[in-house]
Amino acid sequence: MICTLCPRQCRADRAVRPGFCGLGEEMRIARIAPHLWEEPPVSGSRGTGAVFFSGCTLRCVYCQNGGISHTGDGRVFSPRELSDALKRLTDLGVHTLSFITATPFVPKILDTLELWRPPVPVVWNTSGYETVETVRMLEGAVDVWLPDLKHFSPRMGQLCAKAPDYFTAASAALREMCRQAGPNRYDDDGILTRGVLVRHLILPGLTGESMKLLTWVKDNLPSGTPVSLMRQYVPCNGVSVPGLDRRVTEKEYRRVRNHMLALDLPGFLQEPDSADSGFIPAFNRPDSFV
Repeated sequence: MICTLCPRQCRADRAVRPGFCGLGEEMRIARIAPHLWEEPPVSGSRGTGAVFFSGCTLRCVYCQNGGISHTGDGRVFSPRELSDALKRLTDLGVHTLSFITATPFVPKILDTLELWRPPVPVVWNTSGYETVETVRMLEGAVDVWLPDLKHFSPRMGQLCAKAPDYFTAASAALREMCRQAGPNRYDDDGILTRGVLVRHLILPGLTGESMKLLTWVKDNLPSGTPVSLMRQYVPCNGVSVPGLDRRVTEKEYRRVRNHMLALDLPGFLQEPDSADSGFIPAFNRPDSFV
């Protein structure tokens, strides 16, 4: 196929050569296992069934999963094999199933969900760098949207993710996600069964960007859209961009947190000990797959 799934619009024939994402047409996955460290409405007490796909449409210089996102390393799965793995995850009692950075494989994921529709919410855990057209392809297949909102200015989009159009693409995609999902709905255990939860990772030295993004959420997304304000940044992937080679200070965190509270945005705040590389999952090991 000539690939136009992400905003890169690289138009690669991925049966012949990799796209910008570094992937051919085979579905590659680096981890399938329960995951306890997402937001409470996604992980609950028993975790989400996390499927970490290989490759990525961004090139974040600080990516904590750079070992798979920048290389495309992973096991090849067919839709039938992934469907069987989803069944095993569900049998373990997870609250939700999370497809993480899965955009390059949307057609095969739709084939997977045609083979078997899980009895728990399907979560689309994404960088936010999506096209509206691809988000619309997933209408009816995805229950919960869990997008990042990373960068506001073209300069920082380019410097941090090699995507100067990041905010233009992500802001349009988030509006479409909210249109599809409607108001957030929760079950009796507080698990999000339908809706949108926006994530934002505070970066060192870029609190002004964070505050602009939070203000945009307040002004442009439906009232009550929750935000997960993350302070887990740890320099990873050999990041060499000046200023990104350190953790977020307490002063920086308080500045963004206070802005979020002043905007009266609902959501979640991370504890300081979340900034630890020990939370990075193990990929491509025998015990990485259920």
